[in-house]
Amino acid sequence: MATTKIKQLNEWNTLHSNGPFPLKILYQTKLEGERVMPSKIERYNDAALEIQRLIKETKHAGEGFRAYGSAWSMNNIASNKDRMHFNGFMNISMPIHANECHQENTYDPTNLFLFECGNTIKEISETLAEHGKSLKTSGASNGQTIAGCVSTGVHGSGIDSGSVQDYVVGLNLIIGPNTEDNIFLEPKSKPVLLDNFVNSLNSRVIRDDDLFHAALVGLGSFGFIHGVVVEAEPVFLLKRYVKKIDKNLAFELANTMDFKNSAFVIPGESNAQGKANRPFHFKIFINQYSDDSDCVVEVMYKKPYQKNYPDPFPVIKESLYRDLIYLFVRLAENCPKSIPWLVKRLGNTILPEEQKETTGMLKEIFWDAPYQGPAFACSFGIHHRNSEKAMNLLSKLTREEGPIPGIFALRFVKGTKATLGFTKFPITCVIEIDGLLWKKTRKIMSLEEYSKRMIAVLKENNIPFTIHWGKNSYWKFPGLVNHMYGGSSDKWVEERKKLLSSEMQDMFTNKFIRIVGLD
Repeated sequence: MATTKIKQLNEWNTLHSNGPFPLKILYQTKLEGERVMPSKIERYNDAALEIQRLIKETKHAGEGFRAYGSAWSMNNIASNKDRMHFNGFMNISMPIHANECHQENTYDPTNLFLFECGNTIKEISETLAEHGKSLKTSGASNGQTIAGCVSTGVHGSGIDSGSVQDYVVGLNLIIGPNTEDNIFLEPKSKPVLLDNFVNSLNSRVIRDDDLFHAALVGLGSFGFIHGVVVEAEPVFLLKRYVKKIDKNLAFELANTMDFKNSAFVIPGESNAQGKANRPFHFKIFINQYSDDSDCVVEVMYKKPYQKNYPDPFPVIKESLYRDLIYLFVRLAENCPKSIPWLVKRLGNTILPEEQKETTGMLKEIFWDAPYQGPAFACSFGIHHRNSEKAMNLLSKLTREEGPIPGIFALRFVKGTKATLGFTKFPITCVIEIDGLLWKKTRKIMSLEEYSKRMIAVLKENNIPFTIHWGKNSYWKFPGLVNHMYGGSSDKWVEERKKLLSSEMQDMFTNKFIRIVGLD
């Protein structure tokens, strides 16, 4: 039987020390051993029963319940003051076979896999590679659990690939303590699993497009995500370039996404007519404290997989671009960690002009995050056509009302179908500022004040925006969620009511959900 360790605590914190937040009880469930219970499905089902036992226990105590994985979110979205469950030991994975697929399934069965909630992106990538497969995209690094990525809408970096939740095709949710409360949710318009196979997971099927799209980015509030079915794809390579180009040219690309007719052409990455190929990934780094007319861009192109490619890790390990927070740590290592000194250094060109070309699999290019200490990250979703205008406004704010110990980057991601997915624009420009946490002083505003000002500036200038659910922000800004999502936020609330009993709605609601008005 699966076993749960219970820890009596007073507080809980995120990986990047964005708390602490109050907590009474922490649950840690471990699966039964494979020797005792060889069948993966039996161990998976056994774990579900244990989670339902914990939910029943929490219900009788009249308290709240929240699951978390890698504690990657930089706010209290994963927190609950009463009881929390650590998912990291629940990492079963199973390929889906053709005879387990619905008769109307349109996916290639060899691309379908079921992953239990605690699987990290790194674990999933290794499992898929053994089958000659790859995730379609991932975040900037690989430490998040799949359930956490889906819940908060981790957005990846694929211009035409979408966010992590966009290749999830089915969700196994535990929505209460009773037998009928173990469900498998998938779209009615695109069913994937055979009813008999779902039943073998001790689940019942719900096929509903609106409910599925609401639950995709469920913010931890649609019950306990026990497993997800993802659509992978055949393994591929990414060729990565880091170049320094004129800022005007970079923003022309950001505003238009028209690579074919751009003056920016990398040798070898063009068609027979000399027109630039469309990249898989495009990222712009903006140092708001520098008056350099150029900026650094990171561009990746998708390539067919071949076995004999150079080892990418010598370059990846030395790359400062994969984690801007790490850049700040490296800068601060040799002197006092003071904001004035850091900003003075930022006034210079601190990023190298370009790096060696690198080729690797997705799981190699988007590799381990090297820094896990105190940090902040704010991320806004903007329609790509507003990229330059929004970036200029936020840069001006940061320079004139700061300084703030961070620099900006822009990534571009295909829009999502998830009801509250923050990449809601057809191509969403994700404007993010990463850096080290700081303390408010007489001359420097707090992170809360800075977050509030960023929201106000975008609103004052009529730029539609969303905010990454797992990042720092002034979440209690009046009417924020309604401003960002309009009727979609009401739709999300209504779909949640359809799925959960009033008791379970209360149990899976936390302070974050109440603050943003989604309870």
